[in-house]
Amino acid sequence: MEKQPLHKFYEKNRLERIKALEQAKAISAEDAALLEKGLVLPDETADHMIENQIAKYELPYGTALNFLIDGKEYVVPMAIEEPSVVAAASSAAKIINKAGGFRTTVSNRMMIGQVALMEVPDPIRAKTVVMAHEEELLQTANEAKPSIVKRGGGARKLEVRLIPADEKAGTPAFFVVHLHIDTLEAMGANIIDTMAEAIKPHLEEWTGGRALMGILSNYATECLATAECRIPVSLLEKNGMSGEEVRDRIIEAAQFAYADPYRAATHNKGIMNGVDAVVIATGNDWRAIEAGAHAYAARSGKYRSLSIWSKAENGDLLGSLTLPLPVGTVGGQISIHPAAGFSKRLLGYQNAKELESIIVSAGLGQNFSAIKALVTDGIQKGHMALHAKSLAITAGASGSEIDRVAEKLKQSGTIDLATAKEILKEIRG
Repeated sequence: MEKQPLHKFYEKNRLERIKALEQAKAISAEDAALLEKGLVLPDETADHMIENQIAKYELPYGTALNFLIDGKEYVVPMAIEEPSVVAAASSAAKIINKAGGFRTTVSNRMMIGQVALMEVPDPIRAKTVVMAHEEELLQTANEAKPSIVKRGGGARKLEVRLIPADEKAGTPAFFVVHLHIDTLEAMGANIIDTMAEAIKPHLEEWTGGRALMGILSNYATECLATAECRIPVSLLEKNGMSGEEVRDRIIEAAQFAYADPYRAATHNKGIMNGVDAVVIATGNDWRAIEAGAHAYAARSGKYRSLSIWSKAENGDLLGSLTLPLPVGTVGGQISIHPAAGFSKRLLGYQNAKELESIIVSAGLGQNFSAIKALVTDGIQKGHMALHAKSLAITAGASGSEIDRVAEKLKQSGTIDLATAKEILKEIRG
C-alpha cells in the first residue's frame, strides 16, 4: 500500500507500526489499543479448545503490505515463526501491485463427504441403484442438519466412485459415495460428517455392502481458488540482470519444480509459507489446507509444482496458482480466538470466497518472491539477516544489543551461535 503512514513500515518498532496502521485507517482505535496489549488467548478459552491444556504456544503475528487483489487493497495478517516470509510477501505484492495486482477466481464452494463401503456384491448394479435414489439420499442428509438447509446450504449432489482391488498393494475394492455439500460460510467439518453418517444405513441396504466409515475429505476439489498475476519485465530487473533474464530464470525454476518432485516439495513448501501463515492468522485449519494442497499437487499421479510461470506473447511474466481452499469465516476457533477475530476485521472480507482470494494470492506472491530470490541473489541473503537476530537472542543479547550483535555477526561472515556469543562478550566488555 502506498499510504504515507505505512512508508518504511519495517523500520518502525512494534508500537509505531500499530500507530501507522491506525493512521492509515487499516485498523480502528479500539483494535490499536487491543494490539498494544497483545492478542492474548484467555486461559479459560484455551482450556476448552483442547484436552490436557497446560500453556499457550505463541507465534509472531505480522502484517504483509501492498496487496492489491481484484482491485481492492489489503493489509494481510500472517502468523508464522520463519524469518523473511512476511518481508518476501510484501516485496512481491509491491511489484505485482505496480503491475495491476492479483486477479482471482473462486469456484462454487462445495465440500465433500465420503461414505466408504466394502464387500458390495455387484458394484455396477449398486451404483445404478444408489444414483436412482439420489434425491432420497440428499433429503436424508439434509434432514440430519436442518440448520444449514434453513440458511440456504445443504447437500446438493451425489457421486459414486468405484475403486478396484489392487492385488499388488494388497487393498480390497471400495464402493465410495461422495456427498457434495454447500456449507456456506463454514468450513463445515461437523456438518459434513453428520450428513455422511446419516446416509450410511440406506447405502448398506441398497448396495448390500458394509459401510466402513462416513467422513469429510480434505481433498476439496470442488472448492478451488485461483490467483493470477502479470508482471512486465521492466519490474523484474535485479542486480545487473535484465528483466528478460530474470523472467526466463523464474520460468526455468518453475519448470524444474514441475519436472522434479524433490524440487517440487520445497517449491510448494514456499507457497504454503504464505498460505499457512494467513490460514493460521484467520483461525482456519492449516493442516487441512496443507493436506488438500499436496494431494492436489499429485493429482496427475506424480507430485508436481502447484504454481505455473510462463511468458506472455508480449514478453510479460505470467503467474498462476490454484489451490483447494475449504476455509471458513465462522465456526471453530474463528469465533473465539482474539487473533482470528482481529484478522477478520483487519482484512475486512465479506465472505469465505473473498478470504480464499486473499489466501491464494498470498501463496502466489510468496512463490514469486522465493523463486526470484533463488535465481538472482540466492535465498540466504535476506533470510540470514533475520537469522542473525535470532542467534543474537539465543546467545543472550537483549534490547539494543540484539541489533549490534546481529550486524557484527553478518559482517563476520560466520553466522553461527558460537560467533554470536563471542561478539556479545566483546560488546559487554
